[in-house]
Amino acid sequence: MTDAGSPGADETTFIEVVRSGDPARFALVTERHRRELQVHCYRMLANYEDAQDLTQETFLRAWRKRESFKGHAALRTWLYRIATNACLDFLEKREDRTPVPAGLEHSEVLYLQPYPDRMLPEDPQESVVARETIELAFIVAVQHLPPRQRAVFILRDVLGWPASKAADALELTVASVTSALQRARVTMRGRLPGRRLDWRGAELSKDERGVVKSYIEAHERNDLDGLASLLREDLRFAMLPEAGTTTTTAKDAVDGWVSGGLFRRGHDDWRGIATTVNRMPAAALYLRTPGDPEYRLFAIAALRVADGKIAELTGFDATGKPWLGLPPTL
Repeated sequence: MTDAGSPGADETTFIEVVRSGDPARFALVTERHRRELQVHCYRMLANYEDAQDLTQETFLRAWRKRESFKGHAALRTWLYRIATNACLDFLEKREDRTPVPAGLEHSEVLYLQPYPDRMLPEDPQESVVARETIELAFIVAVQHLPPRQRAVFILRDVLGWPASKAADALELTVASVTSALQRARVTMRGRLPGRRLDWRGAELSKDERGVVKSYIEAHERNDLDGLASLLREDLRFAMLPEAGTTTTTAKDAVDGWVSGGLFRRGHDDWRGIATTVNRMPAAALYLRTPGDPEYRLFAIAALRVADGKIAELTGFDATGKPWLGLPPTL
């Protein structure tokens, strides 16, 4: 679909819906874009719950601005423009969402949340784009960009928009968009590990599946040596939303978890299930505390596996997050 020439079938239908003033028909036509718009908002914000809210805000703004749609642009383009500017307005108001300082080697994104794979776009073409740019490393790197640079980078290099279309969406000149994109690319190249030249495909590798299985089994057995054997000696570890991303040895990582209370009485009866988030292998961990007949969802660990070992482990508090799509108890 292009933005040039006469309106396509989608745009003609949408214009008819706008003229009808029927909110139910409006919702029916726009709803099929929800998943791709939500992924777009997630890239901008790195937070699943915020992305949900801003996607809904996009539809509300689209309804209020419906009379401005004349079919000169594709409906999808029009919605992306509204979503992008809704995210920029959100970021402008939130002091806690200022760009991560570029000078910090291991700076953190404390508001980062995992993205459930079941919510990725169902359309094959859109799903491929989402999967290539949804890994946590990519999402975190994007957060180092100032909001407008972030928007330019996502529109140009992720969605593949021409400079003129991005400039129009952001009310910038083409020269400004080109300059912002150049600066954004420099930052992104500096933030993404050099070994990541290709983003993952749709399926987990045999190594990844095996490591997740062993990671869960080590928890269930309280096997600290087995757990340590799965970790690389230069492990990158974070447990969000707590501060403290570190590069640590396998032994120090396990010792730190034990000193923090894990695997001690009351935190030593585990079950787990293998899953994926952000197109990454993950383990959902369930804890049964003394006197409780059920194992309750406790945390989810997103793993990056390299050469058969866990190179990066990002843990998230999974309690009270039904949108993860995981059973609350086992």
